[in-house]
Amino acid sequence: MIAIGDRIPDYIGADQDGNTYTRESLSGQKVILYFYPKDLTSGCTAEACSLRDAWADLKAKGWTVIGVSKDSAKSHTKFRDTHDLPFPLIVDDEMKLQEAFGVWVEKKMYGRTYMGTLRSTFLIDEDGIVRHTMSGKEIKTKDHATQLLKIIETL
Repeated sequence: MIAIGDRIPDYIGADQDGNTYTRESLSGQKVILYFYPKDLTSGCTAEACSLRDAWADLKAKGWTVIGVSKDSAKSHTKFRDTHDLPFPLIVDDEMKLQEAFGVWVEKKMYGRTYMGTLRSTFLIDEDGIVRHTMSGKEIKTKDHATQLLKIIETL
């Protein structure tokens, strides 16, 4: 599990267009890496649109956004195009990145136990070091960008 102060893995993954992201390719950039359960669902759409709407403010403060879920490139493309998302969405269909970050977890709903993505966000500095994390219910999907902008002011 990745924690504050840890370096991110060497390989991050490929996005919906096949572009590959590595720690080296992200070097020199401040990155908001957010993990979400599923494309085109209400909570995940609210979160993505919050980040989209604050895109200019986040960029002005020097941050870039990358989303990650287990959905396919085709699903990510539809999600991006439907909601005009200006940031890449990493395909993690084997859950390797989610496992590395500790966000592929056992969940329970309606008495059923299953594996799924814990909604989580990692703020990563220019050297690939995690500087802040958020997860679960502390993330307010509709206001996630506002939450992040407040945190960024303290980093």
